[in-house]
Amino acid sequence: MQKILVTILVSIVVLTMNSLFETQAQEITKGAWNQMNKADLKEKLTPSQYKVVVEDGTEPAFRNEYWDNKEPGIYVDIVSGEPLFSSLDKFDSGTGWPSFTRPLVKENIVEKVDRSLLMTRTEIRSKQADSHLGHLFDDGPEPAGLRYCMNSASLRFISAKDLEKEGYAEFKMLFEASK
Repeated sequence: MQKILVTILVSIVVLTMNSLFETQAQEITKGAWNQMNKADLKEKLTPSQYKVVVEDGTEPAFRNEYWDNKEPGIYVDIVSGEPLFSSLDKFDSGTGWPSFTRPLVKENIVEKVDRSLLMTRTEIRSKQADSHLGHLFDDGPEPAGLRYCMNSASLRFISAKDLEKEGYAEFKMLFEASK
């Protein structure tokens, strides 16, 4: 009986330690982008992505990758991969940029005051990578009336059919429920 208890306790300790090591390894892997300096980002990103993400630029309206994308899926930060927006909350704002009524994961969005261009706006940045994403306006559809006007250059689109393969399986049920 005592041998069985010792074996069970040892098994629990080993499983717990393995779980801790896996978690630490995942955090190190996920955080690899966090160590990128501007030179690394310049190498990883296209010139237009770098201008938007690092230099707080804005891409041209109606001449960007996702302004009229209607495929189901999610939009993640181009640098970190943190999930930001869903096609389920995307709408045609008529502005020529991808616009959303709300973030997919609110905790991945940071709002900052932007006083550039001689006006005060709300800038939207990603929490983990601190990428410039776009701006928030109060002229969106009801019920919230919000328009998250984003730059395609700061986003990567992941199709609903590829969510599991790309490591975003937790969002798959959103699109299965909307069918």
